[in-house]
Amino acid sequence: MAWKYNSKIIRAGRGWSDNDGNQYPGNWLSLTTDAEKAAVGLVWEDDPAPYDNRFYWDANTPKALDDVNQVDENGDPILDIDGNQVVALGLKSVWKTNTKRIAGGLLQDTDWYVVRNAETSVAIPADVTTYRAAVRTASGTIETAIDNAADHAAFVALFDAPTDADGNVTGNAPINDWPDPLD
Repeated sequence: MAWKYNSKIIRAGRGWSDNDGNQYPGNWLSLTTDAEKAAVGLVWEDDPAPYDNRFYWDANTPKALDDVNQVDENGDPILDIDGNQVVALGLKSVWKTNTKRIAGGLLQDTDWYVVRNAETSVAIPADVTTYRAAVRTASGTIETAIDNAADHAAFVALFDAPTDADGNVTGNAPINDWPDPLD
């Protein structure tokens, strides 16, 4: 919450000048009423409502779920340097890519077993094979849940961990339901 003059925050304890060159002392806040402040062009603005910037541009504007073809003010497609349509990625595309990145990172620690098997035919331990399959399954499940989110609220709900009646977390949020790592 702050007093503003032409969208500039006017700080308490600091002098300021208006567009006509009128100067106001550092104690301006205690010397005038709200009506007098408004008369010189000051406007009171409340702090913006809090919002989660993963899902919203501001408190009232959700980010698009689906990819959006970019167009100019005339509705004509915006093209990149190669003549391809510019596309703003939606939340679903961004989080599916993130899910694939996480899965790749989880598999990376055991990739050497697969390489060793390919090069020397040494068997991959069963727990490693099971873990790698579980990571791929989890990735597929998460991506399907992302695709199936029918609206913005359903998408945001993917980030909510399940809780019991007392509010205690009982599992992972659907967007982050990965198998436990190997020891």
